[in-house]
Amino acid sequence: MSLPAEAHVALDSFKQCAGWESRARLLMQWGQRLPALPETKKTDANLVQGCESLVWLVGELKDGHWQFAASTDARLIRGLVALLLARVNGLSAEQLVQVDLPGWFEQLGLSRQLSPSRSNGLNAVLVRMRELALG
Repeated sequence: MSLPAEAHVALDSFKQCAGWESRARLLMQWGQRLPALPETKKTDANLVQGCESLVWLVGELKDGHWQFAASTDARLIRGLVALLLARVNGLSAEQLVQVDLPGWFEQLGLSRQLSPSRSNGLNAVLVRMRELALG
């Protein structure tokens, strides 16, 4: 499956990291790039269930391709969610179903830093994206 352009940017930048410290810095930078979600979108209906941190997610279908936006107050999760959005934004519902979340973070060199609760939370975000896409 082909990657969205933003996912290629993420992969290229993370491949240049020498170790965990530079990856952690880059992860925080990706989190800072995540656009703020309007307060009006931070509703219970948009709150992702299954995350230890509060994560709000909204999605919109544009010309057959999904565009998601998300917000969280947890800094590390912000970066991880930003990378997930880079991987999925612009995909069709069919492509979204095929996204391999563990494989994506493995490619970025971040899988060892994902605790089980973070993995579960990110998976909950991806499941919510699929629910929105598949109706």
